[in-house]
Amino acid sequence: MALYARLTWRLKRLNYALQRLRGSVALRGWRGTFARIRQEFEHRPTFDDTLHVEPLDVPFAPFVLPTSEQPQVSVIIPIHGKVAYTLACLRSIARHAPNAPFEVIVVDDASPDDSTERLAHIAGLRLLRNERNLGFVGSCNAGAAAAHGNFLLFLNNDTQVTPNWLDGLLRCFAERADCGIAGSRLVYPDGRLQEAGGLVFADGSCWNTGRFEERDAPAWRYRRETDYVSGASLLIRREVFERIGGFDQRYAPAYYEDTDLAFAVRALGLKVYYEPSSTIIHCEGISAGNDLHAGMKRHQVTNQATFVAKWEQALRAQPPVDTSLIRAMRWRRRGRVLVVDSMTPEPARDSGSLRLSAILRLLDEQGWSISFLPDDGRASEDEIRALGALGTEVLSKPWVPDLPHWLRAHGHELHAVMLCRHTVADQYASQVRKLAPKARLLFDTVDLHFLREQRAAELSGNASMARQAQASRKSELALIEQCDVTFVVSPHEQALLAAELPHSRIELLSNIHDVHGCTTGFSQRTDLVFIGGQGHPPNVDAVKWMSQEILPRLREQHPNMRIHVLGDVTDAMREALATPGLELHGRVADLAPWLETSLASLAPLRFGAGVKGKINMAMSYGVPVIATSVAAEGMHLTDGKDVLIANDAAAFADAVNRLLHDEVLWNTLSSQGLDNVRRHFSPEAAARALRQALD
Repeated sequence: MALYARLTWRLKRLNYALQRLRGSVALRGWRGTFARIRQEFEHRPTFDDTLHVEPLDVPFAPFVLPTSEQPQVSVIIPIHGKVAYTLACLRSIARHAPNAPFEVIVVDDASPDDSTERLAHIAGLRLLRNERNLGFVGSCNAGAAAAHGNFLLFLNNDTQVTPNWLDGLLRCFAERADCGIAGSRLVYPDGRLQEAGGLVFADGSCWNTGRFEERDAPAWRYRRETDYVSGASLLIRREVFERIGGFDQRYAPAYYEDTDLAFAVRALGLKVYYEPSSTIIHCEGISAGNDLHAGMKRHQVTNQATFVAKWEQALRAQPPVDTSLIRAMRWRRRGRVLVVDSMTPEPARDSGSLRLSAILRLLDEQGWSISFLPDDGRASEDEIRALGALGTEVLSKPWVPDLPHWLRAHGHELHAVMLCRHTVADQYASQVRKLAPKARLLFDTVDLHFLREQRAAELSGNASMARQAQASRKSELALIEQCDVTFVVSPHEQALLAAELPHSRIELLSNIHDVHGCTTGFSQRTDLVFIGGQGHPPNVDAVKWMSQEILPRLREQHPNMRIHVLGDVTDAMREALATPGLELHGRVADLAPWLETSLASLAPLRFGAGVKGKINMAMSYGVPVIATSVAAEGMHLTDGKDVLIANDAAAFADAVNRLLHDEVLWNTLSSQGLDNVRRHFSPEAAARALRQALD
């Protein structure tokens, strides 16, 4: 009898292994399956030192959780024994206390050890005890019923938190109005990825994406919609949880309750997001083991049938069981779009970065799966996180050596490729045509390179610069003819190219700005601002002109007048531009404090092309702008109505003097400037241009 039982068990185990093998081959192919097996069995240290895993074998000593009596979030931890893991979890919370006010509720589900006695000595902890064993589902519901927070975070006791664990999840809700559930990136103590969101197939089977992969690989570093997230770390609004009725008791004691909750949230019209900025260490298997035919794990098989019966209609929209992993992860996306620029955008650095970040956000909102590749290969941790929050995968070194290498592997997946700037498009347009033959090729000029060079040559009278501008013109026009769609930022450039290349498709995709509004009145305003880094030749010339001619003339009438230059500046330029009243602040993290107190923003550009972000940004805060004709070109502006035009130093001084003594004029320019941004530079206008190019 015992022999029969052992043989039966071994056959079940073998059948389960074969099922997993078949599923892996269908999802990954044979090559991906062998790579996955190698990942699972490769030798690694037990702990990744960079994760700072709390040890389990430390003598118990009471400690304090920095909780709040008015929590925003209730952290609910169900436990059944394993007190060493629970204590390590709570110590990690004490070490990495979030910014958001929170409470911790531990629900003791009739633990067989001394968990209750030890936990009673931890200050700041709310400890509940079930009179009888309710299982994971019942314990989570009991904790939610006792919660005081507006949000509920369900957290396994065999987890440990890391910096930003809770604030990252809350940020997902703050930035995504349709967020119903946000789940963390789960990693093993040895540092490998355990789960980056979960997939559900049409037969109700589930798959954890990313298992045993490198946790910082590009595919797992961006926020994205997913079918479900593990209940090991799951954040939901308490009001939504209560409206659904909590975890469904049909799945008691455990398994499929988190998947069922995700489907219930999606039935309300909300979405489930994987949030990689929140990382949780999870000792998978400690709470339930790994054997599908013993202990808690046995409920996984029976509860799948319960889940299928409940969600039969919804499952028809899920990917079939033989769908590849790459396609299943993007099942709800319209297609994949690759964007390439010279470097990773940093909105605080320049106007082009602000515009590109807005474009990436709009593409995500329109349902595209977005990958971004910086041509210089560099992306900082902060930049990866910022673009990840926009739903953008960042393909930087060391993960991706260069664009041709990546295109050879993934070009067939692409719906479109957007190459930004002449210098990038000139290198890669032919490579994209060859390696991604089905992709629509988009060229984002940012501004017309040859037009800017041509105007610089005219200002300087330099024959060599004129020849360079002519060569750039020939190259840029040839690129435009090669591409399916070309984006320009101003109507002037659109008209110029339409005349030069009547058969090319030229779309207007201008600067993109939210309207912040004017919060400070005329009487509280002083000084002037110039927005722009000194890595851009028109800005360098403008600041020199201000320091040498405009500011000295201004201070003849107003000795205390200052111009605050906000943007990158080198030490050499600081020394060369030293002028009384010229304040070189370098790049600032937030322009708002400056724009909410400045009398006016100056745009003394004597050459350049495209639309000027410095003008848009100032007007979005209701700051009047004094600009040259070149700076105002293509901006839909009228002198005296929504801008003051000045083309020499005397005219700039006169315009500032007019504003200082005419509150009515100041208010008119402020309100009309805001209206200009709303009408011509809104996200809605840009979204229309992207839809026309990609649909």
